[in-house]
Amino acid sequence: MFSRFTSAIIVLVTVISIYIGRIYKEAISGATPFPWTDSFRGAVEPKMSSNSYTLKKFPQYDRTQVGKENATLIMLARNSDLKGALFSMRSLEDRFNKEYKYPWVFLNEVPFDDDFIEQTSLMASSECFYELIPNEDWFPPDFIDLEKLEDNLAQAEKNKVMYGGSRSYRNMCHFNSGYFFKQKKILEYDWYFRVEPDVEYMCDFQYDPFTKLREQDKVYGFVIALHEYENTIPSLWKTVENFMEKYPQYLHPHNALDFITSKEPLADATLQINSSTDYNMCHFWSNFEIANLNFFRSEAYQAFFDHLDQAGGFYYERWGDAPVHSIALALLADRDSIHHFDDIGYYHPPMLSCPVSAEVKMQKRCICRVYDGHRITDGMDVALHSCLPRWWKYGSGKKFLEN
Repeated sequence: MFSRFTSAIIVLVTVISIYIGRIYKEAISGATPFPWTDSFRGAVEPKMSSNSYTLKKFPQYDRTQVGKENATLIMLARNSDLKGALFSMRSLEDRFNKEYKYPWVFLNEVPFDDDFIEQTSLMASSECFYELIPNEDWFPPDFIDLEKLEDNLAQAEKNKVMYGGSRSYRNMCHFNSGYFFKQKKILEYDWYFRVEPDVEYMCDFQYDPFTKLREQDKVYGFVIALHEYENTIPSLWKTVENFMEKYPQYLHPHNALDFITSKEPLADATLQINSSTDYNMCHFWSNFEIANLNFFRSEAYQAFFDHLDQAGGFYYERWGDAPVHSIALALLADRDSIHHFDDIGYYHPPMLSCPVSAEVKMQKRCICRVYDGHRITDGMDVALHSCLPRWWKYGSGKKFLEN
C-alpha cells in the first residue's frame, strides 16, 4: 500500500511539473521583449537566474527624451570603472536626469563588455550609446617621438609629477582636449554634460542646466576653479603666448585674460600664487563641465588645439585638459558667456563644492559632506586654493569686486 501511495505522489508531482512548465513556456513566449534591447547600440538582454520563481513580465520603460535641448551626458570610462560609473549615474539620474532623460554616451578605447553595457543601461532613465574611440584619436600622433615620451614618463615618475608616469593619462588628456567632440555619436549634439566615474551630485538640480546656458547665451558652465600644478605644464604658457602672437584675430575682445594672468592677493581669500610665467595656474576643473560643443568645433579652438598639439606638450610634459580648456575659454570666448553654477552640489574626491546659502541647501535637498579622509576642504568655493574669488573679480562673477 505504501508503495502504491508513493507511486501516486510521484505521478502527481510529475503532472504538476509538466503543467507548470507549460505555463512558464507560454509566459515566456508571450512576454514583451525587454525594452532596452533596441534602445542603444550593442545592448544585451539582462542575465536572468535559471531557477527564477517569478513569472512577472517586465513593463515597457519609456526612455523618450523629455528635455528640450539637443544635449547628451558623456562619460569616458573603462570596463573596470563599472562600479564608479554606476555610482555617478545613480546620483545624476536621481538628482537631475530622471526628469529630463537626456541620452548617455559612453566612450572607451576598447569595446565595452556585456556586463558594463547591461548594468549601465539598466541604471539609465534614457537611451544609452556605447562608442569605440578610433586608435588615431586615442594614441599619440605620428609626430610624437615615442622614445622621448618614454624618457619623459620615467623622469616625471621620478620627480613625483601627479600622474606623470601614466601614459594612458596623457592619452586621456590629449583626447579630452582635442578629440572627444569629434566622435561620431557626439557630432549629433550641440551640448554636453561631462560625467566622471565615482562622483556625486549633492543637490537636486530643479532646472535644466542646458536650457539655462542656452537662454542666457552661455557656452560653458563650471563648478570648481583652482590652481594647476606647474610641474605638469612647464612650457604650456609659452606655447599659448606664441599662439596669441601668431593668431591675434582669434582673441575675443571681451575675453577673460586677466582671470588667468592676474596674481595680486585678493585680501585673505586666496593663496600667494607661485608661478614662473605670467599664467597664474587658475583653471576650471574640467571633470565637471556643461558646455556647448560648437565652441570646441569652432575655427578658433581648432587652431588653438592644433598649435598646442604640434608643440608636443601633451606627451613630452603632462598637460591636462583642464588648463587647456580653461585657457582657451579665457582667450577665445566672451567672458560673460562662462557661467559658474553656484547652486550645484558636486563632490569629486577630494574636492567638494556646495551652495553657501542655507536656504538653497534646504530647497534643493543638498547633502554636503566629505566621505574620505582627505578633507582638503568642506567647500572649495571659499577655500584658500580656490580661484573663484579671482573669477568673481575678473570673470563674469561678482560684479561688485570689479570696482
